[in-house]
This record gives sequence, C-alpha cells and structure tokens, in this order.
Amino acid sequence: MTVQSLAEAIEVNPKTVERWITQGKVPYRRHQYATAVVLKVDVTTLWEDSRTVDTATDLTRAEIGTIYPHRHTVPSGLWRELYARAQKNLDVLVYSGLFLAEDPLFHDLVKAKVAAGVQVRVLLGDPDCSAVRQRGIDEGHQIMDGKIRNALVLYRPLMRSHPDIGFRLHDSTLYNSIYRADDEMLVNPHVYGIGAYMAPVLHLRRLSGGGLFETYANSIEHTWEKARPITDADFTSNTGA
Repeated sequence: MTVQSLAEAIEVNPKTVERWITQGKVPYRRHQYATAVVLKVDVTTLWEDSRTVDTATDLTRAEIGTIYPHRHTVPSGLWRELYARAQKNLDVLVYSGLFLAEDPLFHDLVKAKVAAGVQVRVLLGDPDCSAVRQRGIDEGHQIMDGKIRNALVLYRPLMRSHPDIGFRLHDSTLYNSIYRADDEMLVNPHVYGIGAYMAPVLHLRRLSGGGLFETYANSIEHTWEKARPITDADFTSNTGA
C-alpha cells in the first residue's frame, strides 16, 4: 500500500503518514487503530506505544470512521462500495430502504455476492404493523407502508430469480437503519420529526474488543430471528400487483 492510498483510507494528510515512517512519529490513537484496520493487523504490531491502551472506550471511539450530518450527504457510491467489499455477510435492516430497492446496480451487486457465497439478508418492515404506521406518523408523511410495498414490488424479481437471498419482514420498532458488509457498516439513526435521509449516518468499522459495532450487529441478528418470511400474500395486499 502506498503512502497516498493509506492516507486516503484513514483520511489524513500523506505527509503525516510519511512522518510516521521516516521520523518515527507516533500517530494519535484513533489513527493507530484506523491504520491497523486498513492493514488488517493488530495495532501493537505497528506501534509499541504506551498510549495504545486497550480499553473499550478507546476502541469504541476508534470504531467510528466518519460521521455524516445527513444521509443525503453520504457519497452516492459509498453504499455500493461498502457492499462490494462484502465477502461473508451483506445485511440490510430498514423499514423500506427504497433508494436501494430502486437501484438496479445494487440488485446486480447482490446477485454477484450470492453467487460468490456471501450470506445476503434484507429485512424490510411489515407494512401492516403498528411500528411502521407510527414511523410514518413520526416522519410526518404517513406513507411508510406504501414505500415498503413499493420496495417489495421492486425486489420481487430478485426474490424469484435468487431464492437463496434472505428476505424477511419485521415488526420491530426500528431506531436505526443498518447497512452491514462484513466488518463495516453504515448506521442511520431515526430521528423524530424528520425522514431518515435527513438524519445522521455513522460509518463504523469493527475492532476487536470494541463494543459499538457489535451492538448494532446484534440488533440485526435479533431482528432477523423474530422476522417472518415474505409470502405471495404480501404482494397482493394493497399493491395492485
């Protein structure tokens, strides 16, 4: 990896990375952990530094790579870039996630990942459940169920052609939309009174011993366990399909 590519990956100036190498400068702790994640090594392999304290608080801070003030400020290609890196797990936990359902490139990516042996799971909100109705009210539009039904129709060809893709409906009160690819995820908190596209997004990277990534990963697992498979009846209810 070049100095330039590492600097871009951890979002620092290339000259800063050069000083770590040529002058023996010790990075800030968050940059130590970020570099270790990119290079896929333990941080102590790179720096024997008394400041590298293995505490849950430090690791949790280091797990936060970037915070975007609104979902619409996330670079448009980041969602596909994130999922393109998945080699084991690709998860989508949303109510509708309509912007992904409408993206044919995302559909192609999902097909390729399943063909490569990646476990793909897409969790949508049950359009008839009270949690979905309440979220629509909270966002001020009351059409969340309609957005989910649109997503179902858009995903239907994918469900038919690739039954090994896991699609389920959940009735959970969802506090975050979560988009996970292996040890990376984008977390979009739900904020009362605004749509998800206006709420912040956290780009997280899992670190051994950190707790933030695992908290959200466990949320996906719990929701999946309680969710139900999608049936033909879900397409004929109020969809006109």
